[in-house]
Amino acid sequence: MISFTTDYGLSDGFVAACHGVLARLAPAVRVIDITHLIPPGDIRRAAAILAQTAPSLPGAVHLAVVDPGVGTARRPVALSTRYGSLLVGPDNGLLLPAAEALGGLSTAVHLTNAAWFAPQVSSTFHGRDIFAPVAARLATGSPLHEGGPEIHDLTNLPPLYFEQAPGHLTADVQTIDHFGNVQLAAPAAALTGVPATVEVNGVRAVHGVTFADADPGALVVFTDSAGYAAVAVNGGNAATRLALTSTSRVTITYA
Repeated sequence: MISFTTDYGLSDGFVAACHGVLARLAPAVRVIDITHLIPPGDIRRAAAILAQTAPSLPGAVHLAVVDPGVGTARRPVALSTRYGSLLVGPDNGLLLPAAEALGGLSTAVHLTNAAWFAPQVSSTFHGRDIFAPVAARLATGSPLHEGGPEIHDLTNLPPLYFEQAPGHLTADVQTIDHFGNVQLAAPAAALTGVPATVEVNGVRAVHGVTFADADPGALVVFTDSAGYAAVAVNGGNAATRLALTSTSRVTITYA
């Protein structure tokens, strides 16, 4: 199986072109689209979604392309994980969180074997011309080491901020989902012992376990399905209510 994650959107032919490459080179391999609606160039959001989704899928080659540095000196890479899945994409921090979620990184290679690429490689569409062909080869049994030399200096995303002290916790926004629910860079354990009434950036909220623990239209702080502290509005959009973006920082205070 191949999973496929990009910021290509659905109004152009980019996703279909990559699907076409996979269908030609690996016609018997099932492809599951995780999402193609990552905000353009939002590597961190793509990394979080891939890391939180991949463990729910069967063993796979995870093809992920959010690549604002396409055509530059950034390296195309493929990774193997201790649970057996593989990851293919740019070396810009996108793949490492998923590798950790899949048991940890085992091996990484710099993709330099041009025989694995399209005959002509565009400087702006490596998803079609490098990453999709490589994913197809790996999914049909080609060994990782034939893709290129092993490397040990993969790019990491800058760490998100999280701090907790008596009476408050502060964390960066990690992701904002389709519903406006805000996932924080704070583990579920950060909410242990937090009382039933809190404030989120100065706005009253309840600490609950699901959306309906708050009154309709009210804020709730809870542990989300990925195991992170999160903020939602029962029947509404927490990101809009609190004017939060992917670069915001949130403080939860309590007595």
